[in-house]
Amino acid sequence: MPLVAHNDLPTFKRLSDEGQEVLSVERARHQDIREMHIGLLNMMPDAALEATERQFYRLVGAANPIVQFHMHPFTIEGLTRSGEAQAHIDRYYESFDKIRDEGLDGLIISGANVTHARLQQEPFWQPLTEVFDWARQHVSSTLCSCLATHALIQYGYGIERTPLGFKRWGVYPHRVVEPIHPLVATINTRFDVPHSRFNEIFRGDMERAGLRVLVESEEAGVHLAVSEDLMRVVFFQGHPEYDTISLFKEYKREVTRYFAGARDDFPPLPEHYFSLDLEDCLNQYGQKVRQARREGLPFPELPEEQVAIHLDNTWRDTAKAVFNNWLGLIYQVTDQDRRKPLMGHVNPHDPLGLVGKLSQTDLGRAGRDEGVAADEPDFSCILVDRGPGFS
Repeated sequence: MPLVAHNDLPTFKRLSDEGQEVLSVERARHQDIREMHIGLLNMMPDAALEATERQFYRLVGAANPIVQFHMHPFTIEGLTRSGEAQAHIDRYYESFDKIRDEGLDGLIISGANVTHARLQQEPFWQPLTEVFDWARQHVSSTLCSCLATHALIQYGYGIERTPLGFKRWGVYPHRVVEPIHPLVATINTRFDVPHSRFNEIFRGDMERAGLRVLVESEEAGVHLAVSEDLMRVVFFQGHPEYDTISLFKEYKREVTRYFAGARDDFPPLPEHYFSLDLEDCLNQYGQKVRQARREGLPFPELPEEQVAIHLDNTWRDTAKAVFNNWLGLIYQVTDQDRRKPLMGHVNPHDPLGLVGKLSQTDLGRAGRDEGVAADEPDFSCILVDRGPGFS
């Protein structure tokens, strides 16, 4: 599903230079292929604004090439911007009013940095809830990333996220727990996902609200869940869109903040991200930074390219597959008129016709909640009547 460069947003050229297929408007006109319109509500801070564009555009553009994707970036009020970032937004982004008038087939909502203890105290809270309300009525499916997940679950279901008391930071192994759902039916049953957050909404809270958990980690908690209709909202707590180097850039920013006195403690390394040898090198680098801060010496540089060559990406292929599945599901149910969320015959409360089928797995879930390890295989059958060949 190639992207269509319908404006001169620099992200299109960047992705094309990386080898991703990006069509000109003229070339797209000559293809007898349906187009889809996907919005990106980008709430990320200035330093990550354009990187977030590229990350989500890259995942959409890597999907099955039977559809042309028109991307519609926009943002909302209540987010502090530098002059440079605002100029980028003014030139390349659309207004929410235009988005509402013309409609979308799908919507991606990014995370954001927060400055208050509770989300409803944030200046962007009211504008964000207006997007939530509109999307629920007019968009086939909305995919929420990290903070957007926490905000929508609080706004729509009255469940506030829980502070962890530390930063969940690193790359964690996950497993699919609802393999029947078409979002995850064709992907690896075990895969990695990056996380970077101080708060969490737990599985029990999600399930009590009627949400369906699809992917979770024993260490990092729920990554992927869907709304009770199984499609209209997709919730991510992790960051499958991250570039290979994203967590390292976050680490460098935190080290810089420590050196400048913006934080008292030296930041820990992201978990399960660096190799053991690289962790040793970075721990030695941390000693140099502490010494430099203590003695008033210049900040020790840490060139990205020297670290990047030793980093592995263990999540991108699965992320592409999940996005491909999500976009394919939208394609199946969205109306030709993108101002309408669904085709006329589609049940908005069960757009995939799966609610009844997946409810059959509730028995297993109830067993787990009562203390039965329903998700764990029962090997008792091979441990009895083993015969003389077993000791």
